[in-house]
Amino acid sequence: MKHKSEELTENKMQNITQKEIRPLNGMIMLVVITIAVLACIGLIIAGGFSASIAMFAIGIIGLIVFPIMYGGLRTVGPNEALVLTLFGNYYGTILKQGFYFVNPFATFNNPAYMKAAAAAKEAAAQNGRGGKSPSTGTARVNAKKTVSLKNITLNNGIQKVNDVMGNPIIIGAVVIWKVVDPTKAVFNVEDYTEFLSIQTDSTIRNIARLYPYDIMDVEENEQVSEKSLRGSSQEIADNMKTELNKKVGFAGLEIEEVRITHLSYAEEIAAAMLRRQQAEAVIAARTKIVDGAVSMVKMAIDKLGEEEVVVLDEERKAAMVSNLMVVLCSDKETQPIVNSGSIY
Repeated sequence: MKHKSEELTENKMQNITQKEIRPLNGMIMLVVITIAVLACIGLIIAGGFSASIAMFAIGIIGLIVFPIMYGGLRTVGPNEALVLTLFGNYYGTILKQGFYFVNPFATFNNPAYMKAAAAAKEAAAQNGRGGKSPSTGTARVNAKKTVSLKNITLNNGIQKVNDVMGNPIIIGAVVIWKVVDPTKAVFNVEDYTEFLSIQTDSTIRNIARLYPYDIMDVEENEQVSEKSLRGSSQEIADNMKTELNKKVGFAGLEIEEVRITHLSYAEEIAAAMLRRQQAEAVIAARTKIVDGAVSMVKMAIDKLGEEEVVVLDEERKAAMVSNLMVVLCSDKETQPIVNSGSIY
């Protein structure tokens, strides 16, 4: 049981509502701030010449305050959002592209940028010590202060899982996703890119173990789904998409598409399963050959009887059936032997 205060904290975190702010035009504010800085410099110079302490003091204060306002100038590109906090509280989100002016003390929030900056700092430290720089992996989305709203492809590699029959298989999938609520993406999870990667692994594993690799792997007396990972890959990928959307929805993410890119038996059983498939293919081919041979033999005997070409007793029919079956079912060319005497 969760403590009541913990439940309230959790509900408060998940109920953060995105608030779009409409800040001032950045270009206008840039001109205003620049003019104010120049005016303060003029006041300092004028106060120095006129020995006016008030003018000099106002100029100094303005020269300290107005340059700080340059920190409020922010740029938001197409399909990007800027999530801002002010002194630890959620300030608002800019969703439209443009050049804006916001509170200069408002700070941006983007876990992907923080992760990229930390990785770059660690790489620089490693290079300084002569070591190899660490790989940032597939979790990096961009190196900007804004949150990208573009469609992003996540290739999470391949993983070994067990299908419904317990056979170890290797499966990999590509996920096409995007951020639809940047506020939730920033505040509801620690790192939304890493969160998506982990949930993708979990979803692929959970869905793959519900189906056999192939229908031929299912025994006749077992009641399992008629779908298989190999034969119904698109339908199963759609199930993965639905399941993954349920898991990442509260983080402000939306899954556009899931595609299975790699599917095979694990190395330890691949050879055995290949022999099994070959054996089943041979059995299926032999079954078809035998069915056809029986039909042809029956047709030949019936035709000979109808045309009264030759009258065969049961022993001769058995000999004829044996010879025809050998000729029709053999996988090698037969060598005919001409009998010039009696068959008895």
